[in-house]
Amino acid sequence: MDHPLGATRRVTRTTRVAEREMEIRTVGIVGAGLMGSGIAEVCARSGLRTRVAESSDAALAAGRSRVERSLERGRSGGKLSDEDVARISGELSFSTDLEELSDCDMVVEAIVERLPDKVELFGKLDRIVAEHSILASNTSSLPIIEIARATNRPDRVIGTHFFNPAPVMMLLEVVRTIATSDQTLNETRALGEKLGKRVIIAQDRGGFIVNLLLIPFLNSAVRLYESGFATKEDIDEGMKLGCGHPMGPLQLLDYIGLDTALFVCDALYQEYAIRDYAAPPLLKRMVAAGYLGRKSGRGFYEYEASHQR
Repeated sequence: MDHPLGATRRVTRTTRVAEREMEIRTVGIVGAGLMGSGIAEVCARSGLRTRVAESSDAALAAGRSRVERSLERGRSGGKLSDEDVARISGELSFSTDLEELSDCDMVVEAIVERLPDKVELFGKLDRIVAEHSILASNTSSLPIIEIARATNRPDRVIGTHFFNPAPVMMLLEVVRTIATSDQTLNETRALGEKLGKRVIIAQDRGGFIVNLLLIPFLNSAVRLYESGFATKEDIDEGMKLGCGHPMGPLQLLDYIGLDTALFVCDALYQEYAIRDYAAPPLLKRMVAAGYLGRKSGRGFYEYEASHQR
């Protein structure tokens, strides 16, 4: 099925510069959801010309509103001046046409976590953007090399796994495939540092570094609660006060989104076939019931409407 983001066309490609690394100045973001809008804000805050593409006017407006609310919180909290907000806003543009990304030095994909959708999108982006451009995926668990196969530039495809909320979280997990070139890795690392992120490099294996370690921990917490061994409050308080975690594992699952966590569990279990990555039955039942965490108003805990954003 065709992606609704406009028609594709092949552009005149420039010759890649192998000897000199490129400075990334213009970034495209495909997807203006929670992660995409956050990544766009981070890029614009760092002075990069940032172009955001979405599949519909409604989704695009929601993403723009999300960025505007975030900037307003920064202004009202004294972290941003009126001039800062105006400057950041001036770096941002929004469109439902993928063609608007044709001259970007890097395009970061932040759409739904489904491999066929990402493969289709990367095939289209490969035909739209210049040959020197880097194509990056914000996937948290899918194999980057499978996405790169849809392009004629696997050496220019890389993973850039930002963490939510992107404007606040300092980590950027850069995922290098067996085909990613040194130049692409170095240029992406330089971009991450320009964005003020602490960059770590992961191999292109399911879960990368963070989720490979995090998912068994979260699953263990769900199983502990599911078995009646401890209350959800005691599980969360134990990890917060005993281990110094900013939030407990069940609170974190609500924040991530239980549907997202289930998707990652399934992807990791498919790759490794290890029980630690298998989704607990309770997690599956909660997702089936629509209890997705903060974004739905109910997960392991219940939330006010103000948290459902």
